[in-house]
Amino acid sequence: MSSDTPAALLRASTLPPLEARILLTHVLGWRPTQLITRSDDSLDEVSVARYLALEARRTSGEPIAQLVGSREFFGLDFTVTPDVLIPRPDTELLVETGLAAIDNIAHARVLDLGTGTGAIAVAIAANRPDARVWALDRSAAALAVATVNGTRLLDANRPGGALVWQQSDWFDSLDPALRFDAIVSNPPYIASGDPHLTQGDLRYEPRGALTDEADGLSAIRIIVAGAPARLAANGVLWLEHGYDQAEAVRALLVAQGFAEVRSARDLAGIERISGGRWKARGML
Repeated sequence: MSSDTPAALLRASTLPPLEARILLTHVLGWRPTQLITRSDDSLDEVSVARYLALEARRTSGEPIAQLVGSREFFGLDFTVTPDVLIPRPDTELLVETGLAAIDNIAHARVLDLGTGTGAIAVAIAANRPDARVWALDRSAAALAVATVNGTRLLDANRPGGALVWQQSDWFDSLDPALRFDAIVSNPPYIASGDPHLTQGDLRYEPRGALTDEADGLSAIRIIVAGAPARLAANGVLWLEHGYDQAEAVRALLVAQGFAEVRSARDLAGIERISGGRWKARGML
């Protein structure tokens, strides 16, 4: 059998089978099932060379999402570059919780802090076409990626209007008159000395989106402290955090005066997000 067929390339690959199939379908522009129905097709030299180059890069550790330029999140296909954090399934819990918080609020105002790819903001906007959504990031490069995703994935005529993409260091450049029904954020929460930063996909993702270069809670402290002035009465704040940070984040929320503080677990049973409700002074 020829060595330049899909079957031969997959058989010879040292990558996990799923990863090899993802890279080969990407190079060929095929559907996954075509790797079966056309497994013995002879491939041209250019396609083989492209696949082998991607295979080598993946073997050296580069993330699949960066190699193919996309990652699925909440049923949407997001463009991914080295300028942004790769969307992860665990973060879908933050979207689900944010959507539940605004379920009965028409034209709800939502703020996504540290938007990265725009995954959280776009997923919320796609599932709540009437919601008005602001998405902030201090990285101009990340905002460029997020804007592309928003334009490509959202209806240009959605009732809530176009998303507002804004460069900002957390709340700093936001109009102080704005009030939100929900604030959501997946901030950098890995402590500076965590060995995970030098392992796996994290080595290739923007460090500033992963770690605060401190104890992992400094960005969360800023968000918790600044959120009350930006929330409408009964508005909610929800934050993603590390596997061992839930208790600390809940304590920060309680100390700031949030009510109904709780954490929610991801599919692995880990307390992945924490949040609370802001009640204006005098409210019961």
